[in-house]
Amino acid sequence: MLLATAPSLQKYKEMLTMSQFATQVDARKYEPKDKHAVIFQTFLDLKKGEFMELINDHDPRPLHYQFLAELDGQFSWEYLEQGPEVWRVAIGKM
Repeated sequence: MLLATAPSLQKYKEMLTMSQFATQVDARKYEPKDKHAVIFQTFLDLKKGEFMELINDHDPRPLHYQFLAELDGQFSWEYLEQGPEVWRVAIGKM
């Protein structure tokens, strides 16, 4: 008897590539003073149901709090990778 198993969460996250995202923001390329503005503008440019991938060199938790304060109920936030060198987050527009 052959049993099918679901892929692990880690394997699923690895399968998420740029093709699943409308756009990608590599925050490591921006000056600290510009990062949040670029990320927010990119999010605002998404259509409902689209996702962006955020890549950063530290946990973007303060950005998440800013999203909650300004856009509560309008986005989804899913960590795809959590350091120690790279953090990746899928941010969806609801």
